[in-house]
Amino acid sequence: MALKTILHLSDLPNLDHVPEIYSTCFSKGLDLNRASSFRIPKFMVIGHRGHGMNILQSSDSRMKAIKENSILSFNSAAKFPLDFIEFDVQVTKDDCPVIFHDDFILTEENGTIFEKKVTELCLAEFLCYGPQKETGKEGKCLYRKTKDGKFVKWNVETDDSLCTLQDAFQKVEPSLGFNIELKFDDFAVYQQDHLLHILQVILQVVFEFARDRPIIFSTFQPDAAQLVRKLQNNYPVYFLTEGGASIYYDVRRNSLGEAMKVCLEGGLQGIVSEIKGVFKDPGAVPKIKDSNLSLLTYGKHNNVPEAVHMQYLMGIDGVIVDFVEEISQTVDDMIKPAKEMTTEGKGESEANSKLQFSQKELSFLLKLIPELIQF
Repeated sequence: MALKTILHLSDLPNLDHVPEIYSTCFSKGLDLNRASSFRIPKFMVIGHRGHGMNILQSSDSRMKAIKENSILSFNSAAKFPLDFIEFDVQVTKDDCPVIFHDDFILTEENGTIFEKKVTELCLAEFLCYGPQKETGKEGKCLYRKTKDGKFVKWNVETDDSLCTLQDAFQKVEPSLGFNIELKFDDFAVYQQDHLLHILQVILQVVFEFARDRPIIFSTFQPDAAQLVRKLQNNYPVYFLTEGGASIYYDVRRNSLGEAMKVCLEGGLQGIVSEIKGVFKDPGAVPKIKDSNLSLLTYGKHNNVPEAVHMQYLMGIDGVIVDFVEEISQTVDDMIKPAKEMTTEGKGESEANSKLQFSQKELSFLLKLIPELIQF
């Protein structure tokens, strides 16, 4: 096992006294020294929940092609020129990190929909939902709740079984980076000892099985974000935010400005924002970059090529997308010409090419984006 000794909770009286317990070994082109800078070597494309999230009520067949957050989805995404895949990790009540987005698992029994919280299931219970690995064994039917409160069967064109974090490390193309979202209930209040326990369980799997795979941690939970940064210094930690699209009791979650504070106070490496928050406040981008923070985005508008190209011009470091084939091709097309010009000595570097637009010009272009992506 590649772990050093795990700290006992009793040794960690408060967040300010949590030491970094793992040594730095992450060297895939990312500079983790927050005291100087943090760099992503290229504009990154990250597959959302693997090959893309499932929206079962969508008329777009791509949103229900492959079961999200599954080994099949991850390896399908690996066929395209992606840098990372993003997925959600929760911990079962018997301390196994599993990959699943929703807080609750929904199933139907005798005509009635039942819901069970993922973190209150043991691993065996969790794995009994959906397709089963054993031939001839049938799992419990999975449902999902839509935004308008309806329950729909989780039917996709190509289904796959639920999986653990260890499964992902052992069965997914090893060159593909993992953006591990540490998933917590948006409306729960967590005690520090509970957060410590959950994060240590996840870190134990990561450090045993990650090997040379690039890893990024991200989470909407600000205390968890700062804590996982203190628990290890191997991998970068990003704070997730909706950038003001929704309002939460915890003010740290309500704006890009607050997200910057969380990162700078906790020594985090970057922010992952809902793209609507960035487009509504484009002036935050240079502030974030001037603070030596990296900036990634997520959201449905990242499936629009024009919106992705706009972010590239703005100096954003990467996008989390559902339409991995289309957007990875878009990024390939818009970056290759810049590289070729630099190689031939006919143009400026890729970094300098982004600076050809003034803030006034970028503001004008941003006004055109809503017409393209229909806010």
